[in-house]
Amino acid sequence: MTADRILKWQPSAIVFDCDGTLMDSERHWVAAREIVLHEYGTAPDAAFSERTRGVHYTECGRLMAEFAGVPALADTITEQLLDQFRKLVMDDPVTKPGAVDLVRRTSAFAPLAVASNCPRDVVESGLARAGLLQYIGHVVVPDDTMRPKPAPDLYAHACRTCDVPPDQALAVEDSHCGIVAAAEAGLRVLGVGPRPADETLALTDLWVESLDDPQLTAWADRLAS
Repeated sequence: MTADRILKWQPSAIVFDCDGTLMDSERHWVAAREIVLHEYGTAPDAAFSERTRGVHYTECGRLMAEFAGVPALADTITEQLLDQFRKLVMDDPVTKPGAVDLVRRTSAFAPLAVASNCPRDVVESGLARAGLLQYIGHVVVPDDTMRPKPAPDLYAHACRTCDVPPDQALAVEDSHCGIVAAAEAGLRVLGVGPRPADETLALTDLWVESLDDPQLTAWADRLAS
């Protein structure tokens, strides 16, 4: 990992993850999983929570159904998970520290996109309520032609929509799943959050605990001026 690959560089586009990176909604996924699994008489442990962090909601629903011992109900549990998550997000659409400021600053020198495994309505409504959607040129989510993270499809498509080669774009991510996707697509990667396992750290160019890290603010200010 070399910080100079980020802090001494100007990306031609920046692609942000949403949950856990811009929006403080990873806790909503955790709560939604707990609520739904409680209905089936079980509760997720720490290992299960980490395993499902950042994965596509359909895969999460499948894993939950297996965990609860009712694999045939994967589709039902997925719908219940999404319903609970939407309610929690709408009640409490909170941004991560530094997210609004960094998005605003970086929008002055690069086109911005969001690549998320969540449904489009959840991503766009949350970003809009948080005042971030106005800065985002493109929102990219899985569909029939694009696989969810950890496949590289979303990041590759985000670069195409920004008309930028992947090696000239920066991904901002908080989960191993998303970091794998961004790295495989060929983007440089800024990781954010609690320091991860070495396996994840090795795929990033710079890791910060929060988007309000002073070195990021100084970097964005320099490029925006």
